[in-house]
Amino acid sequence: MEARIDKWLWAARIYKTRTMAADACKKGQVTIGGAKMKPSKTVREGDVVEVRKPPVTYSFRVLQCIEKRVGARLIPEVLENVTPREQYDLLEMSKISGFVGRAKGLGRPTKKDRRDIDAFEQDIPMFGFEFDFDDEEEGDS
Repeated sequence: MEARIDKWLWAARIYKTRTMAADACKKGQVTIGGAKMKPSKTVREGDVVEVRKPPVTYSFRVLQCIEKRVGARLIPEVLENVTPREQYDLLEMSKISGFVGRAKGLGRPTKKDRRDIDAFEQDIPMFGFEFDFDDEEEGDS
């Protein structure tokens, strides 16, 4: 069984709309086996579809070829998420350091950014290290 890749991406709830799925294909963000896919290309059961949503590249194994959108509960029957753990670690790092990646000229940090920065700085002890120095060395008596 086969299905168009843009329809499958939409039906499997990877993209909100079919237009977004087709645009991602046109931009080269969707690959199968390293080959960029056009929206009209077909996907087969067993294929591993890689979807690049910066900064992460998700990988999904096709279990069913569908072209009609299904409920969220049925997604485990349609696809299997085979994304490597390193990709999720990369996503976590980008969330933690979100304010660092701001492009030059986009302005000052927002109120939320400022609170995140302040919370981060409070967690790092700068001064006030507690050292336990003994005035007397053992064995001097």
